[in-house]
Amino acid sequence: MNRNFVLVAVAAATLGGGVSWHYATEHAASFATGPIEVHAQGGAPSLTFAPMVRKVTPAVVNISSTRTVRTSSNRSQRGQRQQPMTPEDFFGDLFGGGRGMPGVPEQPPRREGGVGSGVIVSADGYVLTNNHVIEGADEVTVSLADRREFRAKVIGGDQHSDVAVLKIEGRNLPTVPIRGDVQPAVGDLALAIGNPFGIGQTVTMGIISATGRNNVGIERFEDFIQTDAAINPGNSGGALVNTSGELIGINTAILAGRAGGNQGIGFAIPVAMAREVMDQLIKTGKVTRGYMGAGIQDVTPALARAFKLPNASGAAITHVEAGSPAARGGLQPGDVVTAVNGESVIDSPALRLRISRTAPGTPVKLTVQRPEGQRELTVTLGTLPDDNEERGGTPGGPQGGGTSSPLQGVSVDELDAQTSQQLRIPSEVRGVIVTNVAVDSAAYGAGLRRGDVIQSVNRRPVTSVREFEAAVRGGASAVLLVNRGGAARYIVVEPAAENR
Repeated sequence: MNRNFVLVAVAAATLGGGVSWHYATEHAASFATGPIEVHAQGGAPSLTFAPMVRKVTPAVVNISSTRTVRTSSNRSQRGQRQQPMTPEDFFGDLFGGGRGMPGVPEQPPRREGGVGSGVIVSADGYVLTNNHVIEGADEVTVSLADRREFRAKVIGGDQHSDVAVLKIEGRNLPTVPIRGDVQPAVGDLALAIGNPFGIGQTVTMGIISATGRNNVGIERFEDFIQTDAAINPGNSGGALVNTSGELIGINTAILAGRAGGNQGIGFAIPVAMAREVMDQLIKTGKVTRGYMGAGIQDVTPALARAFKLPNASGAAITHVEAGSPAARGGLQPGDVVTAVNGESVIDSPALRLRISRTAPGTPVKLTVQRPEGQRELTVTLGTLPDDNEERGGTPGGPQGGGTSSPLQGVSVDELDAQTSQQLRIPSEVRGVIVTNVAVDSAAYGAGLRRGDVIQSVNRRPVTSVREFEAAVRGGASAVLLVNRGGAARYIVVEPAAENR
């Protein structure tokens, strides 16, 4: 999947041309009748949002930032990025810098500038924007539509949600108040307001294309609103409002083609999520999140069949850290979490987001599915460490392989400490290492690769080659718990000839 994002803040340097996710934003809003007016022009009625726009746009600001960058003299790879851009890539890629290349001398540091957008959300001068707009900046300036300029203080930023908060000091500041109960719906009209390409304040309109997008892959914690309102570089941090002029999101990213720019697929951070982060940044300067201490992955249709689940929803537990809240609460590898506090869990990103947005110290009731039936567990959440992530894998690839035995063509060997270290496998992990997988085997088709460590077969732990051979003997299919580079995931291997 070669989806790439484009950063929405505009830099002084020319933007590269590769297909990429760009942090920018455009976005959607909900339909309301209050500020919409119908005017008669030439005898025909026309719809206008002008009164609402006049009220909202003064609070949408331009953000200019400068920072010192170090660059390599070789930029031949600019515009060729084929992976989602992270906030850390922002200045390097948009300013033409990058992290440097081996053997290429760095040039002397220089000053560069960038442009994005923001929204004044309180009368005392707090401004919401994207973290990638101001990350690493030495100076940040906020410019209002009435031509006033303010040197901004960075209150804090959270790279995992891409939310940042600035503070300016001024009088009679315009604002777009935040309401936590605004619930945009698919099909609602929305207007995106920002400063695309630094040309000046611009308003575009579209609809809300989707809500709850959590599998985009550009942030660690995602719950995006998707919109087709035109968003371009420079819109990052700007406002997505509904037709009542209520703030519903902070524009963040667009899915751009090779030429860059708007393709009708943009993403905004929902205002409720942005407010949660903002409140914490203002109060403590950092964001604290709930932590369970378990690796998770999506339940694929193949895994649902193997686990005898009624459907392919929920989040499968692949690993439980020793001494973690999950371990103390009784969670086990192989459990499938189907609900949190009675609310259904669709997939692993949904569970990750739900846990992260729950305060540390809060008991949560998990509904889990096990072979013997459904159970209710209570896990009291800890605090997510700054450098920690709930580790999970990605589902295996296409099933198949054309062999009668699902693990035919797979060779394994004992796992020793030296091999574990070389493969970045945690020392506590036990299993057998895969030394070969035939490319025409069902296991290869399911995603098993040389260097993987198999921890269990059909939920039966294996710590030696003998245990592995005993576990796979006589089975028509195999559910493997595999550790790759420290992240565990389930792989289901089924013979291709099996009828489903």
